[in-house]
Amino acid sequence: MDLKQLEYFTHVAELGSFTRASSFLGIAQPALSRQVRALEVELHHSLLERNGRGVVLTEAGQRLLAHARGILQQVERARHEMDDLRGAASGRLAIALPPSVSRTLTAPLVQAFRTRLPQATPSVVEGLSTYVLEWLIIGRVDCGVVYNVTPSPAIDLQPVLDEALYLVSARQPGQAMVGRTASLADLADRPLVIPSRPHSLRMVVETALANEGRRAKVALEVESVPAILELVRQGGVHAVLAHNAIRSSGDEPAFQRRPIGKPPLATTLWIATSAQRPRGPLIEQGTALVRELLMKLWA
Repeated sequence: MDLKQLEYFTHVAELGSFTRASSFLGIAQPALSRQVRALEVELHHSLLERNGRGVVLTEAGQRLLAHARGILQQVERARHEMDDLRGAASGRLAIALPPSVSRTLTAPLVQAFRTRLPQATPSVVEGLSTYVLEWLIIGRVDCGVVYNVTPSPAIDLQPVLDEALYLVSARQPGQAMVGRTASLADLADRPLVIPSRPHSLRMVVETALANEGRRAKVALEVESVPAILELVRQGGVHAVLAHNAIRSSGDEPAFQRRPIGKPPLATTLWIATSAQRPRGPLIEQGTALVRELLMKLWA
């Protein structure tokens, strides 16, 4: 298969139209159609169905698109790694962030790239730590920030900081924003709105309680931090979150947070990269920048 044909097919499939893809790529539509048709002939499959509104993928087209994206990403990375040999931190760096980190880190990170690494472009995607590790292994992202994870020979992990966890409740009139320390028994008695397994936060909470012979009282399973905080604000349920998650909500005074346990319950933030790919200047300098901003913003 010709890489140019794969690139053309991918753009037509993603844009849903030969006309839009032709305009985006800057080539004549008949030439674009011929390239995609040549690919169909070579593969002995119809890849696109044309209709009055554009095109839709056939089953064969859907399968090829998944492969084509991966092939084109690997080719792009190979080009960047050749550039890395010249010592320049240039190209695209795909960075995966947990949603709770992304809200605080993304804007400063983009600005820092513009200032410090002007030849590089960050591409930020959000995902839970479990997904981030999978994306690193298959090559979808170059690095990621993850919470407590199980070590793997395929992943290099660098600890960045420990983030204290708090029992978060709706704040009542006259209450302090930071309350007295809650014991693990206090935590076990509260109905919690908490992410489902295998979210790292859920696993930290359940492990700590299990070590005390207790179980979490799960009232609701919700992945979204803004949704969790809104449910807590309405009353009747509590949450376990880091201070940054509360602060980035924009309404920190609405909540009371209490440290949990002695020593305080905490989770660790790590920077993860693939152990199976070489680390060129872009990954080295990009991850150093991520680490620097995490330390600064979470201080």
